[in-house]
Amino acid sequence: MRNLLFSAVFAAASLFGAAAHADDIQAGKQYTELSSPVPVSEPGKIEVVELFWYGCPHCYAFEPTLNAWSKKLPDDVAFKRVPAMFGGIWNVHGQLFVTLEAMGVEAKVHDAVFAAIHKEHKKLATPEEMADFLATQGVDRDKFLSTYNSFAVKGQVEKDKKLAMAYQITGVPTMVVNGKYRFDLGSSGGPDETLKVADFLIQKERAAK
Repeated sequence: MRNLLFSAVFAAASLFGAAAHADDIQAGKQYTELSSPVPVSEPGKIEVVELFWYGCPHCYAFEPTLNAWSKKLPDDVAFKRVPAMFGGIWNVHGQLFVTLEAMGVEAKVHDAVFAAIHKEHKKLATPEEMADFLATQGVDRDKFLSTYNSFAVKGQVEKDKKLAMAYQITGVPTMVVNGKYRFDLGSSGGPDETLKVADFLIQKERAAK
């Protein structure tokens, strides 16, 4: 199931998916307009969300391109990551991400977590295994475990699950602009083309203000 969820997103790209050029980016082609817009977390800004899973190889491969792009976004754009949770290890890794955000260390160790799973072949399937690894990255082990099991983190996990459902995602990585437009690497034609679609939709929302 998990292979289907993240590989389906890449199907169109691997089969010569249409490149995302500004003059032919269209709803129903490179992106889908949601029938029911989802409220954004920072009203007044144009929100860009990436839904991902730490165990997804395509998300891992997308990271360098996405990171470089997100660092250059203007002040009126808010970028955020949301973990996709389809059950099992997806939920475990999703709670890991939420915990790191709650502790304020996500930016510091996000890349290291990805590398641990995809380069070092660590499963990070239990809180204890996560805590042991994160301790090597300077994160307090006991604080991580207490935060991971906290009411606040579990509450945020449930909110993120509902958010992914509202976006009606079927795989990762998937992006959503301003709670209105959903697209992925398959529909866009590849990593670089996906960010061209994001830029197009950001401008679309900016012009509509």
